[in-house]
Amino acid sequence: MNRPGQYLSAAEAITSRRSIRAFLPTPVPRETVARLLAIASRAPSGSNTQPWRVHALAGAAREALCADLMAAHEAGTPEEREYAYYPDPWFEPYLARRRKVGWGLYATLGIERGDTVRMKAQQGRNFIFFGAPVGLIVTMDRRLNTGSWIDLGMFLQNIMVAARGEGLDTCPQAALATRHGTVRRHLPIPAEEVVVCGMALGHADPAAPENALETERAPVEAFAGFYGF
Repeated sequence: MNRPGQYLSAAEAITSRRSIRAFLPTPVPRETVARLLAIASRAPSGSNTQPWRVHALAGAAREALCADLMAAHEAGTPEEREYAYYPDPWFEPYLARRRKVGWGLYATLGIERGDTVRMKAQQGRNFIFFGAPVGLIVTMDRRLNTGSWIDLGMFLQNIMVAARGEGLDTCPQAALATRHGTVRRHLPIPAEEVVVCGMALGHADPAAPENALETERAPVEAFAGFYGF
């Protein structure tokens, strides 16, 4: 991890980014969160539409939301999905990749196949932002089209890279969208906006075994073609 005041290069920030699933309680100042969002807002968007909206929670506001989210999760309240994130049904090579990262995460925690109790508990950590002191809820006007989802993805990546550049870590969380009704009870989100995802933001816990998980990437030759070079 980089030292305080030491900034990573863009390449270092990108390649060191991981989805962190255990954070230290160390506070992140509002000024830092605002600065990261300002940096991220330089993401490109079609006709400069800037389709993103962010609700940043910390302290009592975060705790209240997390308590209600966890209560719904533990009670087994049916999920609420406004959009399909994953394919149905799954197919290769995406199914194998999904299974590998899922079982890889559980292995770091000693969770065996069939241990549904511990699996549910781990899944539930999404709803406390994995212990991060800051939780972000990201929304977008549902009347926008596919291109704006692409723009929003670039904005989200900018947050994560900017955070790494300053020694912070993140975890983007589609799980928060599955409880958008609960989220809406805590935040002033208009009906015309869709809850796209959440994001945990804070300092990674270096002692947490799950944070040692490093997912694989396919080699460039597997997904890119080069012509005329």
